[in-house]
Amino acid sequence: MKHKLFLKVLSCFLLSFVFACSSDDDTTMIQEELEEEVVEEEEVEPEIPTEIVYPITGETGEILRYDSSLSKEGYVLFNDATEDRVYLMKKDSAQIIHEWQLEFGLGNDVELMSDGMLLASLGVESPDFSFGGFGGIIQLINPDSSIYWEYSLANVEHLIHHDVEMLPNGNVLAIVWDLRLPDELKAIGYLGNEERVYTESIIEINPATNETVWKWDSWDHIVQDVDDSKPYFGVVAENPQKIDINFIDVLREETGPDGDIMHANGLDYDPNTDLVYLSVNHFSEVWVIDHSATEEEILTDTGGNFGKGGDLVYRFGNPTAYDNMNGERLFYNNHFPNILKDGLPGAGNILVYGNGNGDSKQSVVYEFSLPAELNLSPNENNEPEVVWQYTRDNLYSAKVSGALRLENGNTLITSGSIGVIEVTNEKEVVWEFEGTGFYWRSYHYDLDSDALSFLNN
Repeated sequence: MKHKLFLKVLSCFLLSFVFACSSDDDTTMIQEELEEEVVEEEEVEPEIPTEIVYPITGETGEILRYDSSLSKEGYVLFNDATEDRVYLMKKDSAQIIHEWQLEFGLGNDVELMSDGMLLASLGVESPDFSFGGFGGIIQLINPDSSIYWEYSLANVEHLIHHDVEMLPNGNVLAIVWDLRLPDELKAIGYLGNEERVYTESIIEINPATNETVWKWDSWDHIVQDVDDSKPYFGVVAENPQKIDINFIDVLREETGPDGDIMHANGLDYDPNTDLVYLSVNHFSEVWVIDHSATEEEILTDTGGNFGKGGDLVYRFGNPTAYDNMNGERLFYNNHFPNILKDGLPGAGNILVYGNGNGDSKQSVVYEFSLPAELNLSPNENNEPEVVWQYTRDNLYSAKVSGALRLENGNTLITSGSIGVIEVTNEKEVVWEFEGTGFYWRSYHYDLDSDALSFLNN
């Protein structure tokens, strides 16, 4: 208030000086003007920012917490299998800022490409056969939901399912169920009694021509120890690069195989090694396949960058799947093998979501450091080193789910039956969304990502 008192004194001094030098009329006018100028202004209290209080409820769930100082700023793409919805959501408010209208239901994976198009695995309406995660159609979808490209493989013998992956050359990898009938199963010593069995293959599709330009088929790399007079005879413990066609995991002993004896559910591609990583749920393993093997080599056990043709270059997660008593079993069902790309903390490592079915009912996200040389040796510990892992109370999803690494070192974890959390390397939860859907995966996009440029159009 001292400055206001000073103004009053100064005003009085000026008035007296002006009065001495002015006529009566001038004096009156000047006095009125000065009095108007020295009227005290009311004090205005400074505005205090309103603190955002969580949880915040959105259309599809709640943001339970958000630490903007530690969380990676950006948007999250949700794949909600319950409602067959794919949408982008703001992390701080649960506001949906963009949603795509899908022509078909989700066949599980939908990911936003750098050019703003969705690469989507979608499910046909009436498949000839189906298991969880069935698809049949792959689409590239524009931001306005129009279809840029479509490929279909859904018939009595073959069905695309679960996951798709865009390669650097623009081709698309997809997982396919392939029908095996009783006669061909009996001919190779299969012990099951199912009338129909479905094994796994991976195909590479050229979108420009819709041609299959590469294929890996698990059937070409099986082993059986039932009958030495039949093809593929051998002992899997001595041949860990082969796939035991008669393996039944302890998790499935109560119900037995239902024809879907492998159930691959996710794949990723490493451009640095030209390897494909395939999550095989009913084996509780990740299989590693040499994509460099040619069309002829992939049918054999020689050739390719790793000299094994289409045999498994590496496998991990469940050594009991090849009768190896060395090495610790970690996976009791698993999803989303996710190679950490160059530029990310932990580049070259791999994240895998272990569902944790069986007795524990506890999901775990693992980060593995892969061996410098990918070898499979009989009766030795072939498992990779666990360099980081995360779990917490009530982190459990029997199906789907996954994790990815963010540029700031945080990890975004989708627990399919619950929602999504973001945790720091020190395992502090800095963002948490609990939703009403069933989430296959979620993907994170920075605010300035090229994939989101359509939002500004």
